[in-house]
Amino acid sequence: MEFSSKVISPLKKFALFYNIVPPMASKGKVLVYRRGAIGDTLLTFPVFEALKREGYSVTAIGNTDVLPLAKLLGLADEIYTELYPQILSISFKREIYISKEGTLAPFPQERIWLPLYYLKNLNLPLEFNKKLNIPNSLLKEDFKDYIIVHPGSGSVHKNPSPSFFLKLKFFLEAKGYKVIFLAGPNETWLFKMHIPCYYSEDLTELALRLAKAKLFIGNDSGITHLASYLGVETVAIFGPTDDVIFHPIGERVNIVKLELPCRPCFPKVCEERKCLKDEEIFERILHLNLF
Repeated sequence: MEFSSKVISPLKKFALFYNIVPPMASKGKVLVYRRGAIGDTLLTFPVFEALKREGYSVTAIGNTDVLPLAKLLGLADEIYTELYPQILSISFKREIYISKEGTLAPFPQERIWLPLYYLKNLNLPLEFNKKLNIPNSLLKEDFKDYIIVHPGSGSVHKNPSPSFFLKLKFFLEAKGYKVIFLAGPNETWLFKMHIPCYYSEDLTELALRLAKAKLFIGNDSGITHLASYLGVETVAIFGPTDDVIFHPIGERVNIVKLELPCRPCFPKVCEERKCLKDEEIFERILHLNLF
């Protein structure tokens, strides 16, 4: 089955119909600067939510692949890629710079879940929604009843081998499941192997489809974080990265990892890749009894 990604026009009715937090009179503007990958940015969404609940208008600077989703959900009011001069001229009630030289370092020195690290250090409430609830009327049916497999991530060092994912695909199809491989800019090798897949660089468009999936299987990647946050049953494979710090947000996420004394070690990874042994990872997934 082949799919093509279509550009979706701005969903004005989405912004009007649905907000993840109730509207309040604005107490002023807050600037949140957080440059980072998709997963890192999604783990920052609880900061946006906490600020919105306190009645602030949020201006977010960072990854504009994923920030449009925050705006559509009512978590951010304005989004930008950079600190443009016109932004610097605005008077903010509070400015939060999550960066090495800013208000708060992007990653903790201790092993603590990233959202809690941000909220605690910014003196914000620790409670937040574990699911991004997109109205059913906006969701697309393309992935309904499908198991979605995303074999990539932002680093090849976090991924099991391509042969692992091919074995997984054949196993699932032999059991009668419908499987779709997801591909983005980092997974072009799928095309070279002539594997049918769904290609998308539009994260909001992908989210509207992904929310309907039966199951998602992926690595420690931004798309895995997205699937889990959308409430999809998710299998998240963690090799050299720390699942304590980078655990996806969601109540239906299953972490698959090998308990080794040498992990987590990212980014100083070894050549042996002991934490990503295909057979052992495959067995751990089977033991979840999801299929």
